[in-house]
Amino acid sequence: MSSSGPSSSGEVPTVLVKDSEGRDLLCFLEQLIPLDGQDFALLTPVDTPVCLFKLRDGEDPQLIDSIASSEPILSVADVVLQEHDLTLVRSAVTLTVNGELDEPEPEDADDEEGDDESETYELLVSFLVEEQEYGLYIPLDPFFVVARMDDGCAVLVEGEDFDRIQPRIEAELDERDLPE
Repeated sequence: MSSSGPSSSGEVPTVLVKDSEGRDLLCFLEQLIPLDGQDFALLTPVDTPVCLFKLRDGEDPQLIDSIASSEPILSVADVVLQEHDLTLVRSAVTLTVNGELDEPEPEDADDEEGDDESETYELLVSFLVEEQEYGLYIPLDPFFVVARMDDGCAVLVEGEDFDRIQPRIEAELDERDLPE
């Protein structure tokens, strides 16, 4: 029932990771992986990661990959989440939601019929902006972040660096026989 972390006492260290735009994200340190004389951290966000989707009747939800933090859509999402005592955080890597919310139950997704999106995401809230419906969804799969540890600071591994490092981290985790 309790989440497993690197220490037996249940205390999981946290790290503040920054992206290239200066945004940050507070994460739990799950694993440290040394590669080429550099430590890389496998992290999970402290706040709940969410994904923004455009919703259309009769069509699969469309993931919105990137959105400016000043977009009116996010302002409306702020107001809707505040009604549920939640706060939308424009973090590095992903949008996150801060506040008390029920943890999604992966087996609930099995009850739903439909496209693959319904099996990997759970709807948190939906709202209208200029007659277009949007939804904030919680990913049901674990959301990992990779950072390079540099003098005690965590720097997000992005773009080509991520594409180069990610398979090596997966191989190291497989070697350690740990879940990815």
